[in-house]
Amino acid sequence: MPRSSDAVRAALSGISGILVTPFDAQDRLAPARLKPVADRAIAAGVQVLVTNGNTSEFYALTTAEAETMVHAAAEQVGGRVPLLAGVGRALPDALALARASAKAGADALMVHQPPDPFVAPRAVVEYVARIGEAGGGLPIVLYLRNDAIGLDAIEALCRVPGVIGVKWASQTPMRLAAAIRRAPAGIAWVAGLAETWAPPLYAVGARGFTSGLINVWPSHSVAIHRALDKGDYAAAMALIGTMSAFEELRAEEGNGTNVSVVKAALALSGHDCGHVRAPGAWPLSKAQGEKLAKLLAAWNLEKLAA
Repeated sequence: MPRSSDAVRAALSGISGILVTPFDAQDRLAPARLKPVADRAIAAGVQVLVTNGNTSEFYALTTAEAETMVHAAAEQVGGRVPLLAGVGRALPDALALARASAKAGADALMVHQPPDPFVAPRAVVEYVARIGEAGGGLPIVLYLRNDAIGLDAIEALCRVPGVIGVKWASQTPMRLAAAIRRAPAGIAWVAGLAETWAPPLYAVGARGFTSGLINVWPSHSVAIHRALDKGDYAAAMALIGTMSAFEELRAEEGNGTNVSVVKAALALSGHDCGHVRAPGAWPLSKAQGEKLAKLLAAWNLEKLAA
């Protein structure tokens, strides 16, 4: 039974951990490899898990593969924490995936912002509303990566029935503050740029943050969240400093190593989830791999037991 909107909204003030999508050597889905990763994140205290997010290589998956992964993630999470299911791309695909996510037992839908070069702000509102209808009443979380659609459109999106939250993935804290002021009460505003951008977005009203690090070092993400939740920005910044080199590696090659670094780290720590599909960078360069190995050694994360 899916959680209530209020329960999902409350959980969004925690960490939304974006799960990777495992592949085998033949480039086929290997969902079973995800189970220990999800188990470790939940045991560490990660409050929400997300399948078919960007760290999940959503845009490299077919719609059928995305459906397979939401069913697998729902089974592996087993209701222990809320599961958000990413949906998006062409409207027919998004509708099909929304229906599949509801059937799988997801607690909410995370709607990817359409990357189409010809996007009318008012049509995005219709896009989200149609997805909400297909999801059969599941709560909706907007994944907003481009705030250039304007504050009017953002406010309208927040007023679509079923929308309970926004993952703000734009490096614009003051724009976020303006959006919060205009939105209806009860919207959960989440820092959608992982740990490094959480403090400035927290400062203007966001609560909770997204994380790909939880696949590799969930306890550290939880410690950062705990510090931010207490308002201890100094402690949070010190903890973020410890993992900042990891995020810098992920940002290389035009952000093309974002998932690659996470999957390489998983392999080095004993939780191999396979390769990254093009257009993501794979494998890491020799220099990148050596730097990552040194980081994991410093964090005592090499060759963890599965």
